[in-house]
Amino acid sequence: MNKLKLILPIVLFSLTISAQNQPKDIADTFFNDYKEKGADVALDNLYKTNNWISRNGDAVTQLKSQMMGLSKDFIGEYYGKELILEKRLSDSYILLSYLVKYDRQPLRFTFQFYKPNGEWRIQSFSYDGDIDDEIVESAKLYHFRLN
Repeated sequence: MNKLKLILPIVLFSLTISAQNQPKDIADTFFNDYKEKGADVALDNLYKTNNWISRNGDAVTQLKSQMMGLSKDFIGEYYGKELILEKRLSDSYILLSYLVKYDRQPLRFTFQFYKPNGEWRIQSFSYDGDIDDEIVESAKLYHFRLN
């Protein structure tokens, strides 16, 4: 019985650690940080999952600067996010695309995650406001099979 008391916490702890390293969990942490602490902290914590990104510091600094421009005065209140799309290239590469709701207009945040050796990390992050153009384009007849 004593061995069970020792093994059970270890198993539960290891399950908790692996559950926290899933792409959706990493994205959720990003959005929580984004809402509570701002874009700067959210991006820093997101990019901590990939040591290689720190080598491209100028691009990260530029992205932070652009995202800091998403202020209440410019785009309005932040109301949350909704998952638009999840695409798996393989068991080791996944794309998550979110509709991010602001008062003025929606934006799309796109995360690409890569798992080279058992642990997920961010491979790429971007955001854009082209959702309205894409939905109009997708409604065009040449996207549909006509009889």
